Amino acid sequence: LRKFAGNVDIDRIYNGKDRVSVMEGRLQLQENEITLLKSSLADALRRLRLHDQLIPLLKQQLIAVFCSDGFSSSRKLSSSSALDGTRHPQLEMYKYVSMVQSCHTCFFICHWLTGQSIKMFIRGRPITMYVPSNIQNYDDLRMEPPVEKLELDWVYGYRGRDCRANLYLLASGEAVYFIACVVVLYHINNRTQRHYSKHTDCVRCLTIHPDKVRVASGQTAGVDKDGKPLQPYVHIWDSSTLITLQQIGLGTFERGVGSVAFSFADSGAFLCVIDDSNEHMLSVWDCAKGTKHAEVKSTNEAVFTVEFNPNDSTNIITCGKSHVYFWTLSAGSLTKKQGIFGKYKKPKFIQCFVFSLTGDVLTGDSEGNILTWGKSPGDVKTLGKGAKETFQIMRQTRAHDGSVFTLCMLQGGALLSGGGKDRKIIRWSADLAPERECEVKDARARVYGEELLVGTTRNAILRGTFSDGFVAIVQGHVDEMWGLATHPSQDVFLTCGHDRLVCVWNTEEHKLDWCTTLEEYGLCADFCPNGAVVSVGLSTGRWLVLDLQTKDIVSDYTDGNEQLSVMRYSTDGSFLAVGSHDNFIYIYNVTESGRRYSRYGKCNGHSSFITHLDWSKDGKYIMSNSGDYEILYWDIAGGCKLLRNRYESKDREWASYTCVLGFHVMGVWLEGSDGTDINALCRSHNERMVAVADDFCKVHLFQYPCPKPKAPNHSYEGHGSHVTNVRFTHCDSHVLSMGGKDTCILQWRVKRGGTGDSGREGDMERKTETERIRERLIERQRGENVYRERGREQRRERVASGPVA
Repeated sequence: LRKFAGNVDIDRIYNGKDRVSVMEGRLQLQENEITLLKSSLADALRRLRLHDQLIPLLKQQLIAVFCSDGFSSSRKLSSSSALDGTRHPQLEMYKYVSMVQSCHTCFFICHWLTGQSIKMFIRGRPITMYVPSNIQNYDDLRMEPPVEKLELDWVYGYRGRDCRANLYLLASGEAVYFIACVVVLYHINNRTQRHYSKHTDCVRCLTIHPDKVRVASGQTAGVDKDGKPLQPYVHIWDSSTLITLQQIGLGTFERGVGSVAFSFADSGAFLCVIDDSNEHMLSVWDCAKGTKHAEVKSTNEAVFTVEFNPNDSTNIITCGKSHVYFWTLSAGSLTKKQGIFGKYKKPKFIQCFVFSLTGDVLTGDSEGNILTWGKSPGDVKTLGKGAKETFQIMRQTRAHDGSVFTLCMLQGGALLSGGGKDRKIIRWSADLAPERECEVKDARARVYGEELLVGTTRNAILRGTFSDGFVAIVQGHVDEMWGLATHPSQDVFLTCGHDRLVCVWNTEEHKLDWCTTLEEYGLCADFCPNGAVVSVGLSTGRWLVLDLQTKDIVSDYTDGNEQLSVMRYSTDGSFLAVGSHDNFIYIYNVTESGRRYSRYGKCNGHSSFITHLDWSKDGKYIMSNSGDYEILYWDIAGGCKLLRNRYESKDREWASYTCVLGFHVMGVWLEGSDGTDINALCRSHNERMVAVADDFCKVHLFQYPCPKPKAPNHSYEGHGSHVTNVRFTHCDSHVLSMGGKDTCILQWRVKRGGTGDSGREGDMERKTETERIRERLIERQRGENVYRERGREQRRERVASGPVA
């Protein structure tokens, strides 16, 4: 230190007498350390006898900028060449250098190719990957996107837990609802789905035009891949062609769109929107022009829903937390009157409302009451002449124990109400006398003819009648999901998550085969190769083996007291590996067709929790990843020993490839990636593709292997939160992906290339791309028109307010 510190008084620095001098001294030390590292790196390169022509190239490409947290990474980088040189005497050729630095997270991703290995740095931690023997020249590898592509085939789930007005029936016989970023059009009788997938983030609301063809759907704001906010807006689209007709409110709404409604009295000429800003701005838009007709601040409290009076488009009603507002639209402005509760107790929430045939407004609240509202003339005695009319409660009807979640008006004036706590749907006469009732969990009902479609807060859609009962036509998880496994020989897959549900689905029939509830929530699963049983790892270190036919628990074990993250059977089904957050991999002998297990050994060597693992094709070895980005190899047949010489595993063949770190999948990591950006990946059974689930709501399809950085790929949207898991089905016909918080399962069809119809498919794809370009141009023009119109309005306001300096 004294040698490189120059005139700095080291004793004074460490005595702490002068704070300013201490900082100056440290800064000087850092500068000298950088200089030392630069010279050391140059000396190492010269000692390794690199070709004279490569030295200028290295000087240009190496980035000698180090932040305080990156010094250790730099030391490792400069010393790694010497370490590799010890193992491989001659550094043959420098192939590739890429360094990414983030001031916020201070991580480096560096790729170095020595004679037989590549180093990759994530958050300063070196990851060494050895090049297989069959790759003679790393530079000659050409990365291409896979010939195969994905197409959204089916969406499992429904968002009912926290959204209202989210279920409608079209004239085509299709039920319309949404989950994640997808609006689903499900033909109930034909059991087919179509999908509107032009939203860039989670869909929050939905409404149908009076023509029963056009649909308006609003979304949350979201962010792009760089973390920049994406503006929310409302899509108006044609349900028959799935073509976007208009984008309303681009650059107007904040955070997201909470509620939308078409006017009915004028055949849908206007669209009313409430955004999710603090003031919950209420705006009315001209659908023909796509321009804003009126806008006003609504309230700082939560707003649940908005509707036009079906007989008068100048009257709008909103309800939410402790309020009902009656709005009047006149000459481009909105004025409101608040509903007066008077002698009645003000409920905490007004959940829903409908218009009766007599013109009254009926509201359902969190106290379980149905309130009938009507106009009352102004109180002249109290307020004097000119007193305006008010909206007051005319009648209170006790309806449910707990909240009234939904109200639905029937033909002839009868009413349906759905309750939460009492799980009842009640039919009321026109004068609000109860007629019939049935029990359904957490219902939000829609009536179509004699049948009811009921959306529940348990994310299910039921179909039925009062007399025949109800059957679930759509089901899904209700909380975050992580566990996903596909059957080894059937069109079946299993999911589990934080809702403690274990669900088995059929990919061919697109339905839930069976479901069971566990005591703890499941995080991982794997099918035994014989397909008769499936193992599920839980959050407490406990794991269960379930019979696929009877749903019975045939085995119950516990390893440690921390959550399990991965379950994986060997190829022949003779071993089961259980990866835990306690840093161990537990190995079990499997007998009696997967019904009996005995502890074989324990792999101890990781310094962080286990994240992924795979068996070799011969069933003797395991490759594993951990939370601190380690890649370790284990000799299971030799007694669960850690293989110290990882170089010997470079040519080993793996029965599956789900580890996110490894030479064959290095290209799936983007520059600047955090080590947690990729949650899961899966290699296809034909070993031609890799499907990747990331933290940015995307599913990617790569060529396998993809060992070079920036590997090209196909990227697909649809999820509304981090994608937690991804798997190929047994015949590689489909890819399954799971969202975390969006509780959505997406089933993607693998479109294979090189078929006889490839020419027609290419024409369709080119046509689709042309349509996309045309739509983007139209959308951009409409956006410019909106901004232009807003500028005109602002100029008119300035002129109306007088001269401006």
